[in-house]
Amino acid sequence: MSRMRAGLLLVVTLLHGCAGWSSWEDSQPVRPQRPVGPGDYMVRRGDTLYSIAFRNNLDYHDLARWNGIGTDYLIVPGQVLRLRGPASAAPRQPVRDSGPVAASPPPPASSVVLPPPQSATPAPTGSGDWVWPTAGSVARGFGQQGSKGLDLSGRDGQPVVAAAAGKVVYSGNALKGYGELIIIKHDNDLLSAYGYNHSRYVKEGDVVTAGQPIARMGRGPENKPMLHFEIRRAGKPIDPLRQLPKQPS
Repeated sequence: MSRMRAGLLLVVTLLHGCAGWSSWEDSQPVRPQRPVGPGDYMVRRGDTLYSIAFRNNLDYHDLARWNGIGTDYLIVPGQVLRLRGPASAAPRQPVRDSGPVAASPPPPASSVVLPPPQSATPAPTGSGDWVWPTAGSVARGFGQQGSKGLDLSGRDGQPVVAAAAGKVVYSGNALKGYGELIIIKHDNDLLSAYGYNHSRYVKEGDVVTAGQPIARMGRGPENKPMLHFEIRRAGKPIDPLRQLPKQPS
């Protein structure tokens, strides 16, 4: 019996040691693949090329080109990216639209599965291909107090919807100052961003349609229910009111 007990103790000890080793590996800091200079950024866990470009007001096309990244836009933790191109590199010129961005065809019903909204707040509607991302008033406009978008007031947990059709290219909380953030790519130039969320329904790679619930409203820095909404063209913030339809009453 003592021999069996000793064997069991050995197995438990080995299993505990393996689990400890795994946890130790997971907790290890990411090490840069090369020295990080003043104009560089080291990729951390949870980063995407889109989120790094968004954080630094860059066009993700330029960021990929400066760092020899392919059109899959894959990056890995520890990779060191240049945030500035060579002096001879001219920035990519964005494609100018004469009207609203054309929406992508709706995805198959089975491609995106989301929980139904629990709030009674109706999804905002609008004309054209863009809709308001949530129901509520504009608490802070574009450019006010340095804002790069709109702060929309509302109620805790009310639905946040995709303002236009596109693909989710970031869903996480690694960008300081944005809380739970979602970034959607609409075409080669336009991205929209949704910050201060309480919870997120979508993950990177999901295809969404205009008006589709993607999150629930959380609280902003002033601890009030708020959605921070931005639109970026070629990496630069633009006034969302230029793209959105007339706000519903």
